[in-house]
Amino acid sequence: MQHPADVLFAGEKPFPALPAVDHYAGSEKLMRKALQLQQEFGPIFDVTCDCEDGAHAGAEAEHAAMAAEMILSADNRFGRVGARIHDITHSHWRQDLDILVGRAGRNLAFITLPKVRSATDAAEQIQALRAIERSHGIDKAIPVHVLIETHGALREAWEIAALDSVESLDFGLMDFVSGHHGAIPGNAMTSPGQFTHPLVVRAKTEIAAAALGNGVVPSHNVTTELKDLDYIRRDAERARREFGYLRMWSIHPNQIRPIVEAMRPDFSEVEAAVEILVNAQAVGWGPTQHEGKLHDRASYRYFWELLSRAKATGMTIGDEAEQRFFR
Repeated sequence: MQHPADVLFAGEKPFPALPAVDHYAGSEKLMRKALQLQQEFGPIFDVTCDCEDGAHAGAEAEHAAMAAEMILSADNRFGRVGARIHDITHSHWRQDLDILVGRAGRNLAFITLPKVRSATDAAEQIQALRAIERSHGIDKAIPVHVLIETHGALREAWEIAALDSVESLDFGLMDFVSGHHGAIPGNAMTSPGQFTHPLVVRAKTEIAAAALGNGVVPSHNVTTELKDLDYIRRDAERARREFGYLRMWSIHPNQIRPIVEAMRPDFSEVEAAVEILVNAQAVGWGPTQHEGKLHDRASYRYFWELLSRAKATGMTIGDEAEQRFFR
């Protein structure tokens, strides 16, 4: 039987099926804790080892080496651990890449590029990543996530999303607001302001549109609330339902589950997706009917991506769907 990923995306790349949470950890202790939680929860969230804000000045090489060891460790069971390097204006960003790729390149899920000022910045760092991969004999192109948090990056978000191997555009709310020199009030860094201030709303919608228009995952900024689970869940729900974000950062273990739950597809739609895709596969992906409605490859693509997102968020999709599509 033909798999939907092979049939429905002939000649083009499939949309990345990334976990719904990108969890940041800056210290060895927090990285180990995150990996333990990943083993407990399953691969419903990624871990990003932060070599930018997590590294002390003067100890950048040691921090990157420690992050590489975390990526290589036996606790990284699912291969869903990436790393954020220093920005392009920092003297250590190339060495970050060399250490991380040289030591753990075959295990790196992705590299995150912060504070790019333009598509040219992002392209330069991606070109350097490709050269470093070749120098270390890494034969796969490591995916790249790009933080949109400057005026220039927002202006060129579409060009950045179109760059080779970019699979996620991430909104950096705090730096974006700070870059407005007080013109945007500080309460726009929290809710409800982050969802209502026109300049922030413009940024979020443009990033989501640029990402989705280029087959890239839009990733929402963190929520600063650490304890109120309903507050965290509401922020994630607004990001998903009102702005089209399919993934969100977390900075505390308490944030992971409510974000994942908010990002999950509607259960009834998942049930329908399984039935529609099973029937389509049975007839070689030709047109079918489901509950009196016609379906073809256009709708199959929608339901396949929905089912992939359900799987990535840990939803139960049933034994038949597991056997047919994910094993």
